[in-house]
Amino acid sequence: MKTFTFAKPATVAEAVRWAAEPGTVFLGGGTNLVDHLKLGVARPDRVVDVTGVTPEDIRETEDGGLFVGAGVRNSDLAAHEEVRRRCPVLAEALLAGASAQLRNMATTGGNPLQRTRCLYFQDVTTPCNKREPGSGCSAIGGATREHAILGASEACVATHPSDMAVALAVLDARVHVTGLGGEREIAFTELHRLPGDHPERDTVLAHGELITGFTVPAVPWARRSAYRKVRDRASFAFALVSVAAGVSLVDGKIDEVRVAFGGVAHKPWRATEAEAVLRGARPGEDVFAAAAAAELAGARALDGVDGGNAVKIPLVRRTLAAVLRELTAEEPKR
Repeated sequence: MKTFTFAKPATVAEAVRWAAEPGTVFLGGGTNLVDHLKLGVARPDRVVDVTGVTPEDIRETEDGGLFVGAGVRNSDLAAHEEVRRRCPVLAEALLAGASAQLRNMATTGGNPLQRTRCLYFQDVTTPCNKREPGSGCSAIGGATREHAILGASEACVATHPSDMAVALAVLDARVHVTGLGGEREIAFTELHRLPGDHPERDTVLAHGELITGFTVPAVPWARRSAYRKVRDRASFAFALVSVAAGVSLVDGKIDEVRVAFGGVAHKPWRATEAEAVLRGARPGEDVFAAAAAAELAGARALDGVDGGNAVKIPLVRRTLAAVLRELTAEEPKR
């Protein structure tokens, strides 16, 4: 592990000021960063600990939504009564992630910023454009079973690992950010980037900008929502694929809908093509299949030494249908 200096600011403003220097990273729960420090993937000059600096409360907003401070622990957010009642998809996604011990440490501000779990990214002996721009992508032609089927590029085929982020994409959440230039808000669906030619840039955040919280608006589909994760084992495993969805029904038809996929792209994938098919339709297997087909029209499976990731395409179809079947039933199972 490279030697670094450690800073413990007292305020958000102080944290942002210290983080403006090149080679500086923020530390929240540390469940991702500490691993990368040990592996040599992250080699900062300074670590700024924002524990106790970012907000740690969950409160109702003036318009009836929920504000979630970036310092709230994942386990506390998942257990919060109003979160479970108003947006079950978020609680379910959090409980599907990691282990109880890690959820007790991980922060809501850090969770969506965790980096890919691509084995080549984490192995500093292999070329990786995300870790070292321009060095190449070892995953292409290598082990690809866990890699992207949507939005990938010649530079990177990695996937985003966060379960929570998939749920926030469905909830039309907004991200509160503070930097040297002041405060700003970003639609959560615009926070993460597809790889393009610069896979080293995971998000649109400028260096030194700090997430201070999220706002989840009061939307009708949030209360009728769910998250389903397909993985190799029942716990402490990343999604091979996952589906988050929320619907509102009027007169037996889908009035409004949000769908997002996890485990399939460099970012949480908002399935807008699927939503367009579902919106205004009467629920049924044919409609669910048509929605999946529309979203997966651009999917591209990868060959690999481990058999590749073609299995993800039918998995997404079946998982989407299962979630929509549950949510459009007379009484969604809870």
